[in-house]
Amino acid sequence: MIYDKKIKELIAYLRREGISNQRVLQAIQKVPRHLFVARGMELQAYEDRALPIGFGQTISHPSTVARMTQALELKPGEKVLEIGTGSGYQAAILCELGCQVYTIETIRALALQAEQRLKEMNYTYRFALKIGDGSKGWPERAPFDAIIVTAASPASPEHLFDQLNENGRLIVPIGKGEDQTLTLFKKRGKQIEKIELGKLCFVPLKGAHGW
Repeated sequence: MIYDKKIKELIAYLRREGISNQRVLQAIQKVPRHLFVARGMELQAYEDRALPIGFGQTISHPSTVARMTQALELKPGEKVLEIGTGSGYQAAILCELGCQVYTIETIRALALQAEQRLKEMNYTYRFALKIGDGSKGWPERAPFDAIIVTAASPASPEHLFDQLNENGRLIVPIGKGEDQTLTLFKKRGKQIEKIELGKLCFVPLKGAHGW
């Protein structure tokens, strides 16, 4: 297959970048990223770069997806909320890991495209998709074992802590422009531990709790 070599090169690169969780690497190897990028950009799909998907949105670097997913330490069967469906690629990775995925997208056209892709990949019974303001979370489906926010929040999304279970994890980029910090929150009962994981750059989070 034309993409086989590129996929192997990507996996080797991710290992060098510190991605050691074998389940995460296997999910990235199995999910065909070229199906989630804009037409004409398929050959660039396995480069470690963000690519435009329309409507001012992007599909994140594979290394960013791997890094965020690995940080959540997900187990099969866990219930995960994704805020910002985008192309559906991150949701596909979560489904491949055996999670029950709840994903929210504010842009209707992107949501419908992502939903179709996920169904075509036989993830129909592993995800639920909602069109709306993801910045509010999905309280009707809470609590979640993990929440992943795929757009930059202006501040710590404390309103989402109540949507986590007692041992839940939340990962989110916080900040504006190029001054963003990937931040992991771990909930232990009523206590919240905050861990900063370094700099990166995401599109801004839209909605009531966004920019």
